[in-house]
Amino acid sequence: MSEFKYLFSPLKIGSVVVPNRIHFAAHMTNFGEDQRISDRHIFYYTERAKGGCGLITTEELTVHPSDHAYDRLVDAFKPEVVQGYKRLTYAIHQYDTKIFAQLNHNGMQADGTISRLPVWGPSPGSDPLFRETCKEMEIADIKECCEFYARSAVYAVEGGFDGIELQLGHSSLIRQFLSPATNHREDEYGGSFENRMRFCLEVIDSVRRAVGEGFTLGIRLNADEMHPRGGINLEEAKRIAVRVEEAGQINFMDLSLGTFHNLFLVEGSMHTPLAYTVPLASAIRSVISLPVFCTNRINDPHLAENILADGQADMIGMVRALICDPELPNKAMEGRFEDIRQCIACNQGCIARMGLGYSLGCLQNPAVGLEETMGIGKLKRCEKQKKVVIVGGGPAGLEAARIAALRKHQVVLFEKNEEPGGQNLIAGKAAGRQEITGVTRWLLSQVNKLEIDIRLGAEATAETVLAENPDAVIIATGSMPKEHPFQGEYSSPQVVSTVQVLKEEVEVGKKVLLIDNDGHHQATGTAEYLADRGKDVHIITSSLFTGGNLGPLQDLFLTRKRLAEKGVTFTPDIAVLEIQGTVVKGLHVYSNQMMDFTGYDTIVLAVGNTSCDQLYFALKGKVKELYRAGDCVAPRKTDMAIVEGHRLGRQV
Repeated sequence: MSEFKYLFSPLKIGSVVVPNRIHFAAHMTNFGEDQRISDRHIFYYTERAKGGCGLITTEELTVHPSDHAYDRLVDAFKPEVVQGYKRLTYAIHQYDTKIFAQLNHNGMQADGTISRLPVWGPSPGSDPLFRETCKEMEIADIKECCEFYARSAVYAVEGGFDGIELQLGHSSLIRQFLSPATNHREDEYGGSFENRMRFCLEVIDSVRRAVGEGFTLGIRLNADEMHPRGGINLEEAKRIAVRVEEAGQINFMDLSLGTFHNLFLVEGSMHTPLAYTVPLASAIRSVISLPVFCTNRINDPHLAENILADGQADMIGMVRALICDPELPNKAMEGRFEDIRQCIACNQGCIARMGLGYSLGCLQNPAVGLEETMGIGKLKRCEKQKKVVIVGGGPAGLEAARIAALRKHQVVLFEKNEEPGGQNLIAGKAAGRQEITGVTRWLLSQVNKLEIDIRLGAEATAETVLAENPDAVIIATGSMPKEHPFQGEYSSPQVVSTVQVLKEEVEVGKKVLLIDNDGHHQATGTAEYLADRGKDVHIITSSLFTGGNLGPLQDLFLTRKRLAEKGVTFTPDIAVLEIQGTVVKGLHVYSNQMMDFTGYDTIVLAVGNTSCDQLYFALKGKVKELYRAGDCVAPRKTDMAIVEGHRLGRQV
């Protein structure tokens, strides 16, 4: 397309010509089986090739037995992996997409729980997440590691990969040797810049000898560790980039940012700017001539095109964007921009699941990891058309309607409000959470294109549903905040819910006490919303700290930083027992001391919801097929609402 002069132009990387500039960069999946590439891997990556991606780089493949940072890591150093590699690369090559293997050793960013071996590192120390003191690598260990990198590279070549990327980024033994923050050695591998470069250059040399001169080889460089005790900054990274290019052994340079000291930079949420690492890519590109890749929060093809047009990078990493919508490249090429399901950087289905040891998912795309049965082209027309009545226009109801209509059922959707979206619209009113409404914005754009009878401002009853003479009914009526969750005498407008606050249904006083039994954005987002309006906010929670569920989302640090800067105070370890007027009576969960919290104008509750399931039970036994989805089943998060709506849309 004329508006994409650069994004859909080819790029020569070493001996490989990539058909376009969209890169599905390396990221964890937890799809491995028996430390090998699995069928789930193959269907997952093939889905992105089918969707038009130009280049795929696999998740990290470990090069040595001492590196087993998580259970489903693929062992690249074993010959048994070659068969799976061949199946994967063959599948990808059917779509003109190229695929690189990322080889890595996590070094001290691991523990020995799985391998039952010492963790290796350049110097004794521990990672802030894993906290196991590593073994300082001996010279023999360093030589062995280089040999294992070379061995792993040979298997990658035999497996049909088009290139290899060596990880020097946020999670990497090589970076740990490069960084003065982690390398305190006094031998030839530590101290001076050249000494700290030595291991990196030896690994590159070993791999280059193993794969031959014509094979495409590159690195993923950490462009700025932003380490609290120094380390690699941008100027040091530029120096490393120049030194590696001068060695003449690599063909491209991919970029990374941050470490496990600041994971919120590695995996930025919606509270971080779009394309926030592009200035780093531009800086590296200014000092080398090799193709430079960038990534992080680039979720729109026009944004990607602008980065390329401005000469800030040569290849655009779109990871979460392609997890969310594998067909983004093809849709962009066809001009179907409103059909692109845009990543909202919620991190709930991808980053959070990885951090908790689950397989990769996506809040908006239930097919992630299930591409074999739910991927592109797998949705089949219904064998017999049914009249399907859906009650509720939140994420669950909209997704159920979308899928049922795509299968050519006759769909009627009742929504009591004039605007569909349910609690997703309310969530988007919290501070910094506007992007979350992209969920329903995309769903609405899709259902409006389908033959669906959408009835807004129509509150369904058992009688109105039955009058439709439906074959199947899906109830997706959501949930409401608990009305009276604690003992005592209290009522609105002094005691209110976060929903009432965000919908501006109540007048909130100057001094606010917010009770956080949520641990998620509902509590902290409302607290920040109030602080931004000049309120004095105090959060109490029974947990160890406020926002306890934000850690896996990479939102905890920045959220607490913003709240603290805005004057919000926190008191953990308090179990609320009773509210009398605006007096909150709590129990310190460890000391058993009773405490009264007084002097507040408004009490705000983030203490859970109750399912709106009355219509479901009123219809039970009265229709041929009756289902419910989302919070109507049990109050949870948006991901489960969409999963259940999608599942029922396929089932009816």
